[in-house]
Amino acid sequence: MTPNVVTRSAELRDWVRVARTHDRTIGLVPTMGALHAGHLSLVEASLRECGATVVSIFVNPTQFGPSEDFQRYPRDLEGDLAKLAGTGKEGKAVDLVFVPTVEEMYPEGCTTTVDVGAPAEVLEGAFRPGHFRGVATVVLKLFNQVLPDVAYFGHKDYQQTVVVRRMVEDLCVPVEIRVCPTVREPDGLALSSRNKYLSAEERRQALAISRALRAAADVAAGGERRAEKVLSAMRGVLEAEPGVRVQYAVLVDPLTLRDMTEIRGRALAAIATYVGKTRLIDNIMLPRSSS
Repeated sequence: MTPNVVTRSAELRDWVRVARTHDRTIGLVPTMGALHAGHLSLVEASLRECGATVVSIFVNPTQFGPSEDFQRYPRDLEGDLAKLAGTGKEGKAVDLVFVPTVEEMYPEGCTTTVDVGAPAEVLEGAFRPGHFRGVATVVLKLFNQVLPDVAYFGHKDYQQTVVVRRMVEDLCVPVEIRVCPTVREPDGLALSSRNKYLSAEERRQALAISRALRAAADVAAGGERRAEKVLSAMRGVLEAEPGVRVQYAVLVDPLTLRDMTEIRGRALAAIATYVGKTRLIDNIMLPRSSS
């Protein structure tokens, strides 16, 4: 069943008002469209856990830098709606798809932004200045419009989840943030809308990213606690693939995103690379030592 689509905030608020009168819990899946199985896994989680599910599709210009791919970012609303129509089991389906225009989200004279500080300044924030200001601002706008009980995000964009959690806690936003596992191709490549940019050869080269993360996980699982040794294994795989240009390959504390010198408890291995002209990110939570 093709989901109901609205483009105006007023229409969205009317729908939310009715849903609330029926005491339906609302799940929100914020997306930029070009939906793939990773997005759809978030939708399925909301359909299982919530009484009503809203999916937003909005390519947010404020999270793109001047030289980034806003104009050419994949857009396929018709295909996205067809995919959403195929989600859900036992009669459950997406209740509403919110597809606002840029003018609807950022009306003339709009100047307020959200800056969460330290969690947004490292890793992606260091290489993409202003990116998380745009992310936090649009996510807060969506939270205020949809008033969800639960919002669903993917682990692949792990730093985004840290930023959103910080914003929610600091600004007392009454929403639960649910982080769902990264969905991968059978060969290990993390699903991303930007994978569409890759040529066949570049896609093969991109597999070095997931191999590098597995190498780090294997070393950590074997009992190695020194970050430099784990990082050496990860970077060695990346450096062996000439088509991959590394921006960062790090081991950080999952809560603070600060670099680690020794693994104590949980640790996140994170990578950002260019493969050809395509920028890809991925990460993995390292397993605890088996020793």
